[in-house]
Amino acid sequence: MSVVALRNRLTQDDIRRLIKGENDEVRAMAARKVCRRMDSPSLTQAEREAARTVLELIASDAAELVRRALSVTLRQSPNLPRDIAVRLAMDVDTVALPVIAESPILEDEDLLAVLAEAGTSKRCAVASRADVSEPVVHRILDSGDAVAIGAAAGNDGARFDADAYQRAFADFCENAEVMDAFVARSHLPLDITERLISHISDTAMQRLVTHHALPPQLAVEIAEGMRERATIDLVDQAGLAHDPMHFVQQLRMNARLTPSLILRALLRGHVAFVEHAFAELAGVSHSKAWLLVHDAGPLGLRAIYDRTGMPPRLYPAVRAALDVLHGMQMPQDEAGRAQFRRRLAERAITRFQGLPEADVDYILSRIDSDEAELARAS
Repeated sequence: MSVVALRNRLTQDDIRRLIKGENDEVRAMAARKVCRRMDSPSLTQAEREAARTVLELIASDAAELVRRALSVTLRQSPNLPRDIAVRLAMDVDTVALPVIAESPILEDEDLLAVLAEAGTSKRCAVASRADVSEPVVHRILDSGDAVAIGAAAGNDGARFDADAYQRAFADFCENAEVMDAFVARSHLPLDITERLISHISDTAMQRLVTHHALPPQLAVEIAEGMRERATIDLVDQAGLAHDPMHFVQQLRMNARLTPSLILRALLRGHVAFVEHAFAELAGVSHSKAWLLVHDAGPLGLRAIYDRTGMPPRLYPAVRAALDVLHGMQMPQDEAGRAQFRRRLAERAITRFQGLPEADVDYILSRIDSDEAELARAS
């Protein structure tokens, strides 16, 4: 099978424009069309071998625009031959970056070879890939390139092991851009979260306390003013806590496990925190507290509530909020959760008009904050 056999899938004009186009732009458009046809999953093995010959021709073209057409068109293709992908990755930035950032064909050894000769743009493309292994992360750290290291720091797909975190902090703890970038990760080890506190900007601090569970003592210390101008909402930290029982115990030790905090957390939908809070204050196990809090009858909640020592005047509000909560299901997406919290608060406030004014104002301000954050993200 030769290139001629592949022409059944291409027009004579496609081939002519690719080889003899009147200018680079015409040839680049022809290359794009040829590449799209050759990426068809229906090609036979013989046709793929013929297509490879054409791809090598394009990859060797003197015109940068033609080579870029190949790189952009097949950047995500599983059918791009690996040696051609590597050749493109070693090319000038305009050709190389699409393949470096997105090609599933490139392996660790290819990426390490790229990094050995790379400048900042190529390092950032490697750092931003959907999956960046530990050895590749360490090679990026070896470069000392703060821009590329920041790109890796903010990329959930870049796998930082304990040594990589240690190296990043040792070398870049005074670099606000790198430190702030770590906050963008969806998950951070608690010891890393704690170390970040003294190295990030106030803006990043706000994101950190909003999106990451902090160690309980640290959350309390920040709330009490450990960092000037930094604020933390203990209510939403209650919902983020990986160990709510420990979080609750720490709050009680610091005299922060107040009735108002518990009510506000309930109106934000943090029911697991409320269960552990009731268990701590009532001196019972979490499993017993769970059964009593969610008892469908009228006596279970009343029994444990009375044991907590919380003010009797707040019981109707807690009862109303739990009744509403039991009839709803928490969505998984952030926009859905914001709407859930709004509906929960509105229905509970409507059912019980005796909520303290300060708590109502707080809940309404949190609803406004949710909506403002969603608006910024959209």
